[in-house]
Order: sequence, then structure tokens, then C-alpha cells
Amino acid sequence: MPKGYIVARIVVTDPEKYADYVKDASAAIQKYGGKPLVRGGQMAELEGEGRPRNVVIEFESLEQAKRYYHSPEYQAAKKKREGAGHADIVAVEGAP
Repeated sequence: MPKGYIVARIVVTDPEKYADYVKDASAAIQKYGGKPLVRGGQMAELEGEGRPRNVVIEFESLEQAKRYYHSPEYQAAKKKREGAGHADIVAVEGAP
């Protein structure tokens, strides 16, 4: 079964508020069996519009990635992110 991934591209506008979100989101990632592969770090814009913060989290399946995102734990963390930045987040299935 292919793995599932959460891919997020983020612009943080309030680092302190965003840090509160990260703490709670990290707990939800762990609870739902996620494995962060990319969390920030250096990046290079190669094509199109880049974002300064990029995150890739691996899950056992696409369904598990969606369970994590829609979970009460992550949704509570997401509320803490409001006003702390702008994000584009997708769930994608990996190659078989």
C-alpha cells in the first residue's frame, strides 16, 4: 500500500503564535503515526512561487494522513495557527 503524505507550504507572520501551533501539531502527528521528513530548513525556489517554510509528513496511507488532518487534535492545533501565517496544505498518495 502506498504511503500518504501531508505537504504544507507556509509563510509565518507571527513566529510566537506559530510556535504554539507547532507544539500541538507535533503531538497530533505523533499520535496518528506521522513521521516528519521535512520541517523548515533551507530551500531554493526552482520554479513558481516558493514559500519560506515547507513541511512533508509521511503516514502509513493517504487515509491515515487525512485522519490526522481532520482529527480533533490537529483541528485544535490549527486554530492556534490562525493569524500566525498563510498555508497551503495537501494530502497526497505516494508512489506504489
